[in-house]
Amino acid sequence: MQLPKTSGNDAVRSFWDRYVQHLVKNGVPPKVTRWYVIRVEQYIKAYPGRKLASRGPAEVISFLEKQSKNTRLKDWQFRQIVDAMQNLFEMLEVPWHKEVDWDLWLHASSLPDSHPTVAPDLPVEKTLDRLENIPGSRLALVRRSHRGILKRLLVTLRRGGYSIRTEQAYESWVVRFIAYNDNRDPAGLGVNEVVSFLQHLAVRRQVSASTQNQALNALVFLYNQVLERPLGELGDFIRARRPRKLPVVLSQGEVLRLLEEMSGQHRLMASLLYGTGMRLMDCVRLRVQDIDFNYGQIVVRDGKGKKDRVVPLPEKLVDALRRHLEEVRKLHRADLEDGRGEVYLPGALARKYPGAAREWGWQYVFPSRRLSADPRSGEIRRHHVHENGLQKAVKKAAGRAGIAKRVNCHALRHSFATHLLENGYDIRTVQELLGHADVSTTMIYTHVLNRGGHGVRSPLDSICTRPAKMEVIRGTASSHGRDGTNLRRP
Repeated sequence: MQLPKTSGNDAVRSFWDRYVQHLVKNGVPPKVTRWYVIRVEQYIKAYPGRKLASRGPAEVISFLEKQSKNTRLKDWQFRQIVDAMQNLFEMLEVPWHKEVDWDLWLHASSLPDSHPTVAPDLPVEKTLDRLENIPGSRLALVRRSHRGILKRLLVTLRRGGYSIRTEQAYESWVVRFIAYNDNRDPAGLGVNEVVSFLQHLAVRRQVSASTQNQALNALVFLYNQVLERPLGELGDFIRARRPRKLPVVLSQGEVLRLLEEMSGQHRLMASLLYGTGMRLMDCVRLRVQDIDFNYGQIVVRDGKGKKDRVVPLPEKLVDALRRHLEEVRKLHRADLEDGRGEVYLPGALARKYPGAAREWGWQYVFPSRRLSADPRSGEIRRHHVHENGLQKAVKKAAGRAGIAKRVNCHALRHSFATHLLENGYDIRTVQELLGHADVSTTMIYTHVLNRGGHGVRSPLDSICTRPAKMEVIRGTASSHGRDGTNLRRP
């Protein structure tokens, strides 16, 4: 673990050669290895006079925390620092290597201005500027040519209180519709062009029924609400087929195996998804004040459909959550001492309560490990973790657990609902916990209760578990049944 005690230059050269070989073996492109060496040199110089053998996880975490506060570092540069450090201590085989939550640091990215948390408050003009300058986008010319109508579309959507996901989807479909019609002004187009586009999606693009319906809704909104020229009756047109898909549900044993393959913050978040039925973004956006330990519940604020709801706080997670929040509080105090400590507040809350952004109750339960500039105001803040980190952690854990199903974060929500129904809870209760507007949506989870095709027991299961031995006479099966009846045809 220490550098060789031969001649100084030879020892250093041998050490770095060994490190570069380790990087290449782990898939780091050779042209990038020099930057990894530079990152490690920065770490070594940060603690002069200390040998690598005498260092521990505290120094590593302290170094990464200092780097995380450097807002001039881009996300990819910060990830490169983390990866360089991880490869260094993997090569040195230090016993405390796994005490550092490398995955958490690797996914400590800032939120782009297109992220659903911050995008709604970004001015329409800035949103359009970003969309028009997406590198490599073939739709950039369309957006620049029809900026006026797209601006009206976004303003109308925001006035109507539509979610940012809907806004992004509708804008994309309108732009694709214009591009399909040779960049013509949609005001001069009508029902025939809309039907042609929808049929193109179903026949040529082979999109799903939900995708085609989303495109239809976007165009109906454009003509009804923005252009104020309702399309009217579209008539019959080719619709995409709607397959009846069942949700992926894990057994309780599979959930246990999945969680056992996870650790740290990601395990806590995945446990919350399964233990409460929250959606991924519900969990990521949790605030400290939303967790009520006294009543044993979590309040999900501003969920899908702009609705609040209450979900149970699993007793098994109480101690782990308390310990986690203590660590988060230390991080918040350090930010306050550095003159930071602010968090994003939704809507007009920042203007109504100017000091609330620094209060403990408003902080994210799962904050990012690094500070970043708010894309709207330029303020240096600590946003919540990016959801991609948990998604990747769940997928990797499912692979290590040997689960062949297509496991993702939403599968934990499906499993929560199904297991509640298996345990005898009524479907209306499950509907409220999931936040479904209609009970028919919740009914999909009853498929597991209808085992084997609506409760039908397979005839194979009715046969005696110990198969009867067949009598063999001269290499052929006996012609008599077990009761002596002659089975041969006359």
